[in-house]
Amino acid sequence: MEMKDAVALVTGGKEGIGRAIAEALIAEGSHVTITGRHERELRATADDIGADWIVADVGSAQDAARSVAEVIAKHGHLDILVNNAGYGLFKPLVDTTLEELEALYRTNVFGPFLMAKEAARHFIERGRGEMINIASTSALKGNSNRTAYASSKFALRGMTECWRDELRRHNVRVMLVNPSEVMTEFAAKAGSPRTPADNKLRPREIADAIVGALKIDSRGFVPEFSVFATNPF
Repeated sequence: MEMKDAVALVTGGKEGIGRAIAEALIAEGSHVTITGRHERELRATADDIGADWIVADVGSAQDAARSVAEVIAKHGHLDILVNNAGYGLFKPLVDTTLEELEALYRTNVFGPFLMAKEAARHFIERGRGEMINIASTSALKGNSNRTAYASSKFALRGMTECWRDELRRHNVRVMLVNPSEVMTEFAAKAGSPRTPADNKLRPREIADAIVGALKIDSRGFVPEFSVFATNPF
């Protein structure tokens, strides 16, 4: 697709992979809006990278509808939705509460569902669109202490496959991205801090891969891809 002047909406865009994706799209000439729940940090990021911003919780049906509607109202259309918002929880099964599981699913599973539903209506009407869902290599293989997080990404992967099959006939490309370990604050917030290392992935590698996938002519697309560090040992 042509990236210049494309209109993109990136959820969870204030830091980490979301911010890197927003920056990469802006560098290509796209008009980008980022969303997040915390206004001060969201506004600071938006001002820093030259994006628009909307305070919204992806797990709220009202916020999801409002986010998509506001972008369309400003630009006349939406070209790209990036479902990036999400968080991790790394705990043993016996220590994970139902409340923790439900809260994580509200963001990691119900959030992409709500955003995709709103964007898909618009994409179907236009007869084109791009949907990028950020999953994880945890969507490919479960691990101990990852009941909540890995299962949420397995769910996102399954939904992506359904949306891809459903929306292809409307010229909508639905792609899943599985990052391996990326040096952000994600792991520390999930309860499993990592030591920074130059041989591990940075958010920029994920963003560059996404831009490359989007630039493929719209007659074809990459349904799913994973990004690993070359030598993380």
